[in-house]
Order: sequence, then C-alpha cells, then structure tokens
Amino acid sequence: MHEIMTDYIKSFLTYIRCELNHSAYTVSAYTADLREFAEFITGGSPDRFRPTDITSSDLRTFVAHLSRQGSSPRTVRRKVSTLRSFFTFMCRRHGSTTNPAADLITARTPKELPVYIRQDEINTIIDMNGSAISSSDSDDFDTVRDNLIVTMLYTTGIRCSELMTLRDSAVNTSCCELKVLGKRNKERIVPFGSELKQMIEHYRLLRECGPGPGGEFFVRRNGSALYRKLIYNIVHDALKAGNAHASRLSPHVLRHSFATDMLNNGADLTAVQKLLGHSSLGTTQIYTHVTLRDLQHNYQLAHPRAQRKGGNYGN
Repeated sequence: MHEIMTDYIKSFLTYIRCELNHSAYTVSAYTADLREFAEFITGGSPDRFRPTDITSSDLRTFVAHLSRQGSSPRTVRRKVSTLRSFFTFMCRRHGSTTNPAADLITARTPKELPVYIRQDEINTIIDMNGSAISSSDSDDFDTVRDNLIVTMLYTTGIRCSELMTLRDSAVNTSCCELKVLGKRNKERIVPFGSELKQMIEHYRLLRECGPGPGGEFFVRRNGSALYRKLIYNIVHDALKAGNAHASRLSPHVLRHSFATDMLNNGADLTAVQKLLGHSSLGTTQIYTHVTLRDLQHNYQLAHPRAQRKGGNYGN
C-alpha cells in the first residue's frame, strides 16, 4: 500500500486507539474495513490508493458493491461509519478540504430486539453444568473454567471482551466484586453472589499456572490467555447442550439475558445501565421493549378473556 496511505491509516488508528480509547477489537474492525475499501476502489492495487482523491461517487459505488455482494444493511452501515470517521479525521488532522462521506446516506435498519434465553432455561443449563462438575469432573480444569465462564457472563452481564481481558487482581472474592474495564477504558464495579464466589475460588485452586501472561484471570491449561473464538465456542456448546431456545447462542446473548431478567425481576433501569456499562440510558431502554413483549405474550396466554372475540358493541 502507498506509504502516504499507510501513514494516514497509522495516524487514524493511533487516534481511535489512544485518544478515543477504542478497543483492540474495534481497531481491528476499522482496519479491515479500510483495507477492503482500498482494495475495491483501486481494483486490487491498493498501492495506488490516494485518500484525498476519493469522491462521494466512489463511496456510493462501494456501498452499491457491498449490497450486491449480499452484505446485510447492518454490515453496510458499519463500514460506512468507518469510512465517515476516517474521512472526518482526514479533514480535521490532515487538511483535506472536502469530506466525501459527509452526505453519504445508507438505509436505516430496523431496530432489532435483543435475543435472549428464558430465565428457566438459563437456570437449568447452569444447574446441569454444576451437577456434572460436582458428580464427576470436579477436578477437571477445562470443565470448571468453562462452567465458570458461562455462569459469570450470565450473572454479571459483562461483555465477552471484558471477560477475556479481566485481570486476576480485578476479581475480589472478599467483597464479591469485579472491577471491569469496559469500552473506552471506562472502569465499573460489578457485584456477584455467593454461588459465583465459590466457583471462582474452586477455579483458582485448579489453576496451577496462575494468572495469564498479562495478569488475565481466565487462562488455558498451559497458562496462555483465552481468545474470543474459544470463549464463543465454550458458550455456544454449553447452550446447545442445554437445548437453549434462541436464534443465536453466543456470549452476548447471555448479556442480553442478564439485562432482561434483571428488569423482569424488578431492577431499576438506571441500575441495569450502570451494571452493563452503557453510557446512555437509551441503550438500556431497548430491554424494556423485550419485557413489555413478554408481558403482552403472558397476558394473551393467561388471561381468560384475552382470546375472546369482540361482540357487536357499537353496531
């Protein structure tokens, strides 16, 4: 890739990593999006890419290409957001006189309600895993760790990335608290109960290698840190084995389940916002739509007059 473009990308990535405090995962996604755009717009010759030569027409052509490829509206919006951020940065930091992405419009995607697993199903899965450990695999490191991962994700609502980078020193069983480093390096305290405390202490006893190379709480048997795909597989396999009914079986579904169950059981919306680490209450409010949907469903099933057809009133 052309050296000028390389410098621009490095400068932009440094900016979002150091000044905006974006996570390594976000930085990686931005890098991939920019690389894809450079490859497309130069016909596979990114060394010819010049960001100052890009026009609004170029961006619209790229968006049309993504749609023809079958990219979902959500994916297209994310890639456009990356390009908009990059070209805004070019104007502010590198003297570009026009922003080709300023007027770029993409179709608004309908807001999807969070996918979650019913509380009774989650409890069954966690209890089932706990029973298996107590009966036969109480000293198997991988089994104990995997069950702890699933239980911690559901009972604390932390993100997969937060669990992956959780420091051993941030897991306090004396106070039953996690010190979680969230998006943009914002720190928050998340409490947990006695059940999770016992599981943490059991895991630490079996973790012969100690914390990971960077002080990580969760490690593999050889002491190396976990990676995102491994955590995903652990959660997916546990939920699938427990016959969880959900369109997706992922760590984030457990976070959605945590928030939904907290609200269903009477938790204050602001408290749930703080536990999840949302900067905006509006982000947390999406879960109120889920709980309202459940209420409506339960009403239709349970109320004796809910299914009755209307009479001739008003005729």
